[in-house]
Amino acid sequence: MGEKQKITFLSTSLDFGGAETQLVHVAKQLSFRGWTVHVVSMIPPRAYLNDLGKVGVTVDTLGMRRGVPDPRAVLRLAGMLKRRRPLVLHSHMVHANLLSRLTRPFYRVPAMICTAHSTFEGGSLREWAYRMTDRLCDLTTQVSQVGLERYVRIGVAAPHKIRFVPNGVDTKRFRPDFQNRFRLRAELGLQDDFIWLAVGRFEEAKDYPNLIRAFASVVRRRGRTVLLIVGQGPLRKEVERLARELGVTAYLRFMGVRGDIPDLMNAADGYVMSSAWEGLPIVLLEASASGLPVVATDVGGNREVVLEGKSGILVPPKDHEALARSMLQIMALPQEIRVSMGMQARQHIEDHYALDKLVDQWEALYWEVLRKREASF
Repeated sequence: MGEKQKITFLSTSLDFGGAETQLVHVAKQLSFRGWTVHVVSMIPPRAYLNDLGKVGVTVDTLGMRRGVPDPRAVLRLAGMLKRRRPLVLHSHMVHANLLSRLTRPFYRVPAMICTAHSTFEGGSLREWAYRMTDRLCDLTTQVSQVGLERYVRIGVAAPHKIRFVPNGVDTKRFRPDFQNRFRLRAELGLQDDFIWLAVGRFEEAKDYPNLIRAFASVVRRRGRTVLLIVGQGPLRKEVERLARELGVTAYLRFMGVRGDIPDLMNAADGYVMSSAWEGLPIVLLEASASGLPVVATDVGGNREVVLEGKSGILVPPKDHEALARSMLQIMALPQEIRVSMGMQARQHIEDHYALDKLVDQWEALYWEVLRKREASF
């Protein structure tokens, strides 16, 4: 199989977002398993070039500009596919999914799979575009069961042409590590504080204003707590301004982009997510694999990851008081109970979201689609 076992991944972007991170993890694993892997980013990549290059994954870009449609991208992508001749074209996120479908008449890749990473990937126009182009792809996948059910309900994809395939996490990299916990807490000067951690871009979906308001309520009632926020994004200054207005800047640390997320997970006592909407957030898988109890909004696939009352607490979105009450509830628990919740969280991840099992699932799906295509000719 070797050289003939080729796959091209098409992504809207290549940055530190959850969808891109998941693509990179799967691409690297497939490379280790003998696939010839090619990654194409619609806009110039901003992350993971070295990681992919080290394992022999080639990366190209279509050179598009964010928010600027360019019909020439169809021919550029078709040209890349003609040169590479992959068995599978696997696209990720709405813009890449639509572009891959529009390209298919210009190059008939043997198998095309499109992955949706959110329950809501935009408004009615994008959903209409999905319906109109559904016949051009072999299979759509959704990262959450709730997302799949919604896509079938609104007619984005026919029931027989959509599949639930979750995100996965490297449970060897994300695991409890008490040595790193004590080391990093000492480095941060936070040995005695209850540390909450949140990781994600400063964008509308993450609803950080909801989190800052909830945390301000927690600080007023409890104190001796710190919130670490890891990430960058266009709304960061707005969130920092809100923190100043609410008087909680001294209890917050804006960490920027970090390369030591597993260590930060171990340093924390709890993980909090305030999103207004989600798909199946990888960072929630990472926190659970690291043995952290979780407080998260009940959106997207979060309910599939967080075992209510066992590994964490789910709250309604855009309700900062409910978020604050649940954070305080976790903080009030004895440490041994929190540890037990974290262990249940990790076991759930090992059973359902381990990266090796996920890549097994993707490989089986690729060959299934290829066999169906061959049988149809």
